[in-house]
Amino acid sequence: MDGAAPNIPNHELVYRQIREMILFGELAPGQAVTIHGLVKELGAGTTPVREALRRLTAEGALDFQGNRRICLPVLSLSQLDELSFARLAIEPHLAFLATGNMDISDVERLQKVDDSLNIAIAQGNVRAYLEHNYRFHEMLYAHSNARILISISGALWLRIGPSLRVVLGRFGTANLPDKHKEALIALRAGDAGAVAKAINEDLRQGHQGIRLSLENAP
Repeated sequence: MDGAAPNIPNHELVYRQIREMILFGELAPGQAVTIHGLVKELGAGTTPVREALRRLTAEGALDFQGNRRICLPVLSLSQLDELSFARLAIEPHLAFLATGNMDISDVERLQKVDDSLNIAIAQGNVRAYLEHNYRFHEMLYAHSNARILISISGALWLRIGPSLRVVLGRFGTANLPDKHKEALIALRAGDAGAVAKAINEDLRQGHQGIRLSLENAP
């Protein structure tokens, strides 16, 4: 989780912890989660865990299936198509908007995140790959100043993260598609259209991997 911030309420910190467990594949599609289990794992109180699960269910990151059973959704092909449509409509546009608001120091900070991502790929570190990949996009989109679209994008990432973790678990990090280099080159050139194009291709390649995994699932 991000660095400690003593002014952030405990219930918000617990929410962020569980959110990152979903984003970075520590919880698998179809896996049931319980208040008791998360309280024990996180060392948190029952009330903040219950509130976090309520929020994440409202955001579509978790499914309430009755009898107090809460699970991570199992992505279907039709749902993947919906997510692809939404992400391709929103995220390249966020990248386009961000380009004009970034200076060279912003780009260099983004480069450092991508350097860490490349190390994770070389080491076969799936958890680190997922985190640095997310941070790259999150940091880029933050410069768009489009708060509504950023919020929608974050909810879409919550729905795709666990399935991306499954893909990497099956195929590893070797030969992963990465259009971040092209995006960084375009950012340095101030070419917003090329940045958007690189992000579009990055998302398409990632979704192709998820589709292949879903189509070949037992």
